[in-house]
Amino acid sequence: MLYRNEADFNEIAVLLNKSSWKKRNYKIEFICRKKSGDAFLCRMSVGKRHVLEEKDMVIVFEDITEYKRNQEERDCLQAQALQAQKLEAIGTLAGGIAHDFNNLLTGIMGNLSVALIKSGNDDVSTSLQRALQACERATQLTRQLLTFAKGGAPVKQLASVAEIVRDSAEFALRGANVACKFEVTDDLWAAEVDTGQLSQVISNLVINADQAMPNGGLLNIAIKNVEFKRASHNLSAGRYIMITVSDSGGGISKTSIGRIFEPYFTTKASGNGLGLATTHSIITRHGGQIEVTSEVERGTTFTIYLPVSSIIKLDEAQVEQVQISEGTGRILLMDDEDFIRDVVVDMLEMMGYECVTCENGQQACTLYKQALETGCPFSAIIMDLTIPGGMGGVETMAEISRIDPMARGIVASGYCGDPVVASFRDYGFVAAISKPFSLSQVAETLAEILAPM
Repeated sequence: MLYRNEADFNEIAVLLNKSSWKKRNYKIEFICRKKSGDAFLCRMSVGKRHVLEEKDMVIVFEDITEYKRNQEERDCLQAQALQAQKLEAIGTLAGGIAHDFNNLLTGIMGNLSVALIKSGNDDVSTSLQRALQACERATQLTRQLLTFAKGGAPVKQLASVAEIVRDSAEFALRGANVACKFEVTDDLWAAEVDTGQLSQVISNLVINADQAMPNGGLLNIAIKNVEFKRASHNLSAGRYIMITVSDSGGGISKTSIGRIFEPYFTTKASGNGLGLATTHSIITRHGGQIEVTSEVERGTTFTIYLPVSSIIKLDEAQVEQVQISEGTGRILLMDDEDFIRDVVVDMLEMMGYECVTCENGQQACTLYKQALETGCPFSAIIMDLTIPGGMGGVETMAEISRIDPMARGIVASGYCGDPVVASFRDYGFVAAISKPFSLSQVAETLAEILAPM
């Protein structure tokens, strides 16, 4: 048996010569080698043997290599479980903050939308429009926060992928010494995406690229159409939008590249290993695929494939010039926040609707039933998903559907990633809107569900 070094041997020799071993046991761990040359971890225990005379002692040598390995694995699992608990607590807090912030943004954006319509001054209109754009940016940030906090299915809508990518990349690179070059095909197809979640994906990739080029560099982002005639890249045949994000940084080693999408895996001293794991999860939930190629000291390229919408091309000019749809009828609004009720009433009355409000599901059911009995039914009901201390949107919709199977319910929630919002039809609703919403979004939703069949 060979000791690791002379110091280990000296420590053992000193221990064996101590007279105080009689009072307590001693344990030493050191590295030994077998005859084969293989190293193993040994523990030597020295202590009294009570069945013998007091001057006698017993020395035990144990191979504890496997024990230590298992102990390290247990410690690692325990640390991961503790980290998961901390993240869950942070996520719950973040979700609550984002929900409340979305409620506040609803009041702000709603009032700005109303003021913008009423304003006859071009300078005032420009300022109001800029304020609304700032609110839209805040909305994206809260949606990113909710994606981290809650995850869940994306709330998809037809959108310009190029616009989302460009805005998110430029925002993430503000103040950085990295230049960004965009290449976008002219006839880019449209996709149905969760704008907040896709924005988070691009932000994550761009921030990683920026950190990979601490001395500056060039970031290339290309967006183009691709069509697979047969299954490829773990995707079925079909049309996709391909996004590539390429940096000229230090690259990723071969030992790390296979693990970069794993939760909690990170090569950064201050990283938490969630950015790329969240990115992979978001793209997967969109029915897409994300891949990575890298070469040390030559850079990294992330490639994203997103399924194309059944609508061939998004008419961006039409999206920018939103027309406020007017309508008639009675709308029942259920929300526990009085400032939201006030601003939505202003919105609905400006569109031509009559609005009745209530604070919870019990009141909503009573008002809806009374309206039917008096021959003045409601054309639609806009319901908040969560009502503290009262019936929320899901329970209220179920009860009203029993009263009137033809009821048109619209769910509204500050938890934009909530599965009820993503799959609203499964819960009896005919539409869903995420807070914060603008006047035009409410108008378009009502016009769609109340249009003659």
